Amino acid sequence: MKSKLLESLFDEQERRPLSVSEINSQVKGAIEKAFASVWVEGEIVNFVAANSGHWYFTLHDGDSQLKAACYRGSNWRIRFQPFDGLQVRVRGKLSVYEPKGEYQMLVESLEPVGEGALKVAFEQIKLKLGKERLFDEELKRPLPFFPRRVGVVTSPNGAAFHDILNVLSRRTRSVSLVLIPTRVQGEMAGEEIRQAILLANEFNKNAPEKEKIDVLIVGRGGGSAEDLWAFNEERLARSIRASLIPIISAVGHEIDFTIADFVADRRAPTPSAAAEIVAQSEDQIEAFVAGRTQDLFQLIGYKLLQSRADLQELALAPVFTQFPQRIKDWRAATEDLSARLQDALTEKLRRAENLLDAVKNRLSPLKLASNVSAKKTRLAILRERQNAAVKKLIDAKDERLKIEMASLDALSPLAVLGRGYSMTQNEKGEIITSVRQIKQNADVQIRLSDGKLKAKVFETEKD
Repeated sequence: MKSKLLESLFDEQERRPLSVSEINSQVKGAIEKAFASVWVEGEIVNFVAANSGHWYFTLHDGDSQLKAACYRGSNWRIRFQPFDGLQVRVRGKLSVYEPKGEYQMLVESLEPVGEGALKVAFEQIKLKLGKERLFDEELKRPLPFFPRRVGVVTSPNGAAFHDILNVLSRRTRSVSLVLIPTRVQGEMAGEEIRQAILLANEFNKNAPEKEKIDVLIVGRGGGSAEDLWAFNEERLARSIRASLIPIISAVGHEIDFTIADFVADRRAPTPSAAAEIVAQSEDQIEAFVAGRTQDLFQLIGYKLLQSRADLQELALAPVFTQFPQRIKDWRAATEDLSARLQDALTEKLRRAENLLDAVKNRLSPLKLASNVSAKKTRLAILRERQNAAVKKLIDAKDERLKIEMASLDALSPLAVLGRGYSMTQNEKGEIITSVRQIKQNADVQIRLSDGKLKAKVFETEKD
């Protein structure tokens, strides 16, 4: 086999040399084709978060190192902020940075390795959101007392949804479920859960009042720290806090805690416990109604016994034996008073008849007629005198009234106005007696004997 180097020495036609850019471009194409998607595990060193939003760092395993870059379009999906010394598993592709001829890894996904690394990432996110006060109790919304429509954000194939469905079917008759299916573990699970929460809120904006979702249960069954990691993502936590629908976080078992538990309006240790929280209001109402019903029956029974005792006590009271005798005494006294009144009226009537007979005897018809005639004559004379006196008094008063009217008419301003004079008033109704009281262009009112004039002063001239 001949050496390619020796063959090139005997080429009849000289080959054109490649430029540095061309060789770097060809190497880049070959590397990207051969390493389009690889997983690399190593420790982060020299981590830099640039102002542009890109991340730059180096992966090393003690013997070798590999430069890496994670651009802003990819790092928003990463669930934590990387730092030096963190052991990570990286997925991406190898490429070449042509200006320097350096090959590097373009990172698309980055995950911490091991339980210890996950715990560090968890505490990092928890500290960041805690400083922003996203966990404060005053931000948590109260759950509706009697929810009618409950949304469940979880996997339709997981045990969590079936546990919630079983509890609500057993304990309530008025709550309806709306499943919003999503993945609950894996690289994009956190984003799918976030989109499901956004979808529920968007649905409530346009839904009729009776069809709106009253509360959301977001969760899944138990699992390892890596299985539950989707519920620790920062973007999901912010969406839970921004939701207009109250959210119950029900992730894993009672000992499992996620960022979603801290930011949600209520934490349930398990999905079944979340269903119990939703159903407890209906149980409380039923228990309250049953208790009040029992209290009402007991109170009615007590009132009946008390009324029966009061009736027996009244039946044995002395008033029921004494009252008939009192009625008899009152009847006898009434009859006695009636008889005495009848006797007194009869005596009064007899005395009046005797007095009338005496008066009739003293008055004779002739004497009575003479007195009546004299009285009529006297009455006629007095009437004539009265008429004369009244006429004289009226004439005197009429004469006096004419004199007074003449005096009043002489003093009246209207009489003066009738002789051609006038009276001028300003806008306030005050009488103007001097040109100094009025200004140019002022409105005035002129009173004549038979009406008023509205005028404007164009010029004033003092005498």
